[in-house]
Amino acid sequence: MTIPHKPVLLREVLQVFEGKNLTLFFDGTLGAAGHAHAILEEHPEIEKYIGCDRDPTALELASKALKKWGEKVELIRGDYAELPRYLKERKISCIDGFLIDVGVSSMQLDQRERGFSFMGDAPLDMRMDPEGELTAETIVNRYSEVELARIFHEYGEERRSRPVAKAIVIARKKRRIRTTGELVEIIKPHATKGRLHPATLVFQALRIVVNDELGQLEKGLKAAIAHTCEGGRIAAISFHSLEDRIVKNIFRDAREDVKILTKKPIGPSAEEMRANPRSRSAKLRAVERIEK
Repeated sequence: MTIPHKPVLLREVLQVFEGKNLTLFFDGTLGAAGHAHAILEEHPEIEKYIGCDRDPTALELASKALKKWGEKVELIRGDYAELPRYLKERKISCIDGFLIDVGVSSMQLDQRERGFSFMGDAPLDMRMDPEGELTAETIVNRYSEVELARIFHEYGEERRSRPVAKAIVIARKKRRIRTTGELVEIIKPHATKGRLHPATLVFQALRIVVNDELGQLEKGLKAAIAHTCEGGRIAAISFHSLEDRIVKNIFRDAREDVKILTKKPIGPSAEEMRANPRSRSAKLRAVERIEK
């Protein structure tokens, strides 16, 4: 069957789990199930594959993509950071494999109406869970200039965070900022100029805050380490320095419990970057739970 949007670092993810006996697997960011499909093909010994995602559209696609495995696959709509609760509810003591592919997916970027992309014009939404309370529109129109500048600097690493925040506050006094196109026009003259589109870092920062991505990443990875069986493996794919730093530090701080399998993060091959330019910033890190 055809899997929409080829998953990044697929070969490398499969190598992380190669040769391991995966009875119970937890996929924290199921998406359209590209990684899941490949892992289930490679590991027929899997008895339960739990796939989790906040996005109902992703779960709907995944359900179709993984239909052939029937009851072996269980889908959960929710945050992977709630891993301990999910396992407790199912009376599972530990898992053999854990995978997360953090950030926004190509599928979400391509759904313009979701407001993740600065290409085109759409409502300022950016929620991975459509039922979430906080939207990018709320942040842009209600947060103070100081708070906006902090968000753009801290989560977008935008060097010109203060001028951008000031421009937004001035613009919203005239009328509410409702769409991605309106926001782009406001920040474009003031944001950092360079290789990236001027709106890239601001949109990244808004998306991270709307979905509490870094908080979820930290909580979820720590939970994964605590609930992975001895000899089990954990793999995390990140897409920018803020995420990668969290993954690196959590794995490093857990060295009494895990063996680091990737001394340096693994990036995509030249072939993959040519086939999928969005993969160019992907980084994979992995650990194995130490047997005691």
